[in-house]
Amino acid sequence: MAISLSDLRTVRADKPPRVLIYGNEGVGKTTLASEFPNPVFLQAEEGTPGELELSSFGTLPTFGAVMEAMEALYNDEHDFNTVVVDSVTALQRLIFVETCRRGDEYGNAKARIEDFGYGKGYVNAKVVLREFLEGCDLLRRDRGMAIVLIAHSVVTTFNDPETASYDRYEIDLHKQLLGEVTRDLDAILLLKKPVKTEEEKKGFNGTRTRASGAATVVLMHPIGKPAFVAKNRYGMPESLRFDRGKGFEALAGYFPNWTETTATAKAAA
Repeated sequence: MAISLSDLRTVRADKPPRVLIYGNEGVGKTTLASEFPNPVFLQAEEGTPGELELSSFGTLPTFGAVMEAMEALYNDEHDFNTVVVDSVTALQRLIFVETCRRGDEYGNAKARIEDFGYGKGYVNAKVVLREFLEGCDLLRRDRGMAIVLIAHSVVTTFNDPETASYDRYEIDLHKQLLGEVTRDLDAILLLKKPVKTEEEKKGFNGTRTRASGAATVVLMHPIGKPAFVAKNRYGMPESLRFDRGKGFEALAGYFPNWTETTATAKAAA
């Protein structure tokens, strides 16, 4: 059937958010994710903050186990509103192992992702990664679940052709997979403690730079800068303070109110 102007309709961002949270170790990534509504954790690595109690399938040792957990969340009855992957950095390792297990076009398994040669291993890994991302899309679309991905950070040198090179925080994922993960996300948040630098005198008229800052303050950065990767589709400010127990509260006003929509749909069913 041909499309006509009568098919035009008003659309808005009313689906659950897809968010990636990254930062240094111990900055509060898992804690912030746990504050999202009714979260369930897919843990690809060990390590849970001591003060938290999480709904989790336990450490998932293989890519197949991750997909089985997602299938259970899709098919079984539950009241979870958010699925948290902790972490996609560790999931990447499982994806590489699964890619090697499946092997090349002839079915020959490989010991390492580099053994495929000429970058073919990373191309094959994208196929495996897309299976996971499609699972996330199904949970979001059909089960009304928000998607929260936790990632580690890494500091790299960025070679800008218009300026001198500089260091920046980036998401700890291989460059061949990074774009696949981040392309459709609604928000990428860097969690980081603010740092102030001061110059102090050192012997023989020398100086040195010292870093200082409030150790208990953590900021959520949803807008990218030369120093780090970040983005959002919700009109968030440059930074938001992350106080433990109130992190999601600081973000919630910018997100679609998907939990009420999901509850209404479940009640109608």
